[in-house]
Amino acid sequence: MRIRATVAAVSGAIVLSALAVPAAQADEGRSWTLEPGFTAVQPNSGDKGRQAFGATAKAAAPKITSAVVNAGKPIAVGTTAKKTVSFSATATAGVGGVAVFIWTGKSIDDKDSLGFGANGKSLSCKVVSATTTTCKGTITLDPSAMINSDATSWRVGAAAVTEEGEEFDSESVSKVRVQRFSKLTVNASPEPVKKGKTITVTGKLTRANWDTGTYKGYTQQPVKLQFAKKGAKSYTTVKTVKTSSTGTLKTTVKASADGTWRYSFAGTPSTPAVSATGDYVDVK
Repeated sequence: MRIRATVAAVSGAIVLSALAVPAAQADEGRSWTLEPGFTAVQPNSGDKGRQAFGATAKAAAPKITSAVVNAGKPIAVGTTAKKTVSFSATATAGVGGVAVFIWTGKSIDDKDSLGFGANGKSLSCKVVSATTTTCKGTITLDPSAMINSDATSWRVGAAAVTEEGEEFDSESVSKVRVQRFSKLTVNASPEPVKKGKTITVTGKLTRANWDTGTYKGYTQQPVKLQFAKKGAKSYTTVKTVKTSSTGTLKTTVKASADGTWRYSFAGTPSTPAVSATGDYVDVK
């Protein structure tokens, strides 16, 4: 895996460049290597040019205090479109800028690990108090580089630069869950239907398959069949139905009143919750 960052001070502003994970080469697959990382190096107090800063660093070395991606919410990624999410980071006084990255795997330098870094032009930082600096930016996830086992909890790391230009990083500041985007359909028929007659409700639950770049049925999952009577503001669960070996759903109910039928999936750690757009049935 390759995660690389360079943070520099230019006219008092922090400019981020190249905290990014390059696309895997076709002949290398996911076999990436980590470029030289960042070592926490504090200015030498014996250096006359940095003596004042060195004294401060001894008392309280600059550090990254928090890093949050997508406001702490899971990131659902589809099959083809890249997914861009926001991040925020907080550091102590003396830090000029912080760039966030996310990664998953046994270790950050393992050849089978995967990571995505901050978009360089997105970074903005602000000194909010005498003791705190905050930074914001975005990270883009590319499903073409991902496999199904990447639907898990990822580590959130951060690379920072002090106001003196010294770089340091933390490989694991927090975590964020990455999920396989899900879709759910519903169809209730016949429409219209006589009161007391049988309504057949079908549907399908699918989710992103990063191995193939397509959507595949999510099998053997409990899905709620819900009904909202005409004029009602919310749905009521009627029964729970399990998806088939291909992700399809099928069940029957008796027609009792005009209203809307839908399927609703609560989600799993690897797959987000989703509800189908309701299908209205007119009961005569």
